[in-house]
Amino acid sequence: MPREAPYLAVAEVLRARILAGEWGVGERLPSRARLAQEYGVGRNVLQRAMDLLIIGGLLEGRAGSGTYVRRPRERLRLVRSRHRERRDGATSRSATKERGRADAWDSHSQVRVPAPEVIAERLDISSGDLCVRTRYEFLAGGHPVQLSESWEPMAITKETPIVLPETGPLAGKGVVERMRSIGVVIETVVEVPRPARATQAQANLLGISVGDLVLQIERTIYDTDGRPVETADIVIPDVRREVVYEFGADRP
Repeated sequence: MPREAPYLAVAEVLRARILAGEWGVGERLPSRARLAQEYGVGRNVLQRAMDLLIIGGLLEGRAGSGTYVRRPRERLRLVRSRHRERRDGATSRSATKERGRADAWDSHSQVRVPAPEVIAERLDISSGDLCVRTRYEFLAGGHPVQLSESWEPMAITKETPIVLPETGPLAGKGVVERMRSIGVVIETVVEVPRPARATQAQANLLGISVGDLVLQIERTIYDTDGRPVETADIVIPDVRREVVYEFGADRP
């Protein structure tokens, strides 16, 4: 049998000590250097063990202060599902009853924003080409639960009623419906999820600590010709949300 990875063993020992009450809720743990020395492991092993407990919601890291036992919080489920939206409709009763689902949002759009190189590459346009950038803050029960920064090439939407995503006749209807109204049919949505640490700006907006774990989703939407028509960076705080992907099964 393969030997258990050292960081998993350290995480289990730390978890047992915390659950036994050696450190109470809100109490700071000893320094990572001290714990690494106590367990006879390297700092990287201790860091991975603590990260595992942070992901699980048992600990929280506070930049410049240390690692603390986190107060238990309910972690809500967020289902990302094009299948469900097609089946039930975006405003269906089942969708609106999903616990933790965003029920309000704030948005701010800017036009004629030059595409940075990384965004231009994702949209298959030239760096500096003009786009509409929209920043969103999504709320559930009045609490921030998700951020998003969306980019749409103005070459597609300029001089149309949908150039601004959250104004006009299709405000708030989403990329698929808005693009369809100008003859652009969406075929594919690609999402690349990656773990990341909250920046100062993200922490301020989400009400979490700098360095807390977040899920960052790079989403790009393509039309039937394979042309990217929108790309977005979505940020979800790991401590508050678990993300579940739902797919429809192909039928014979």
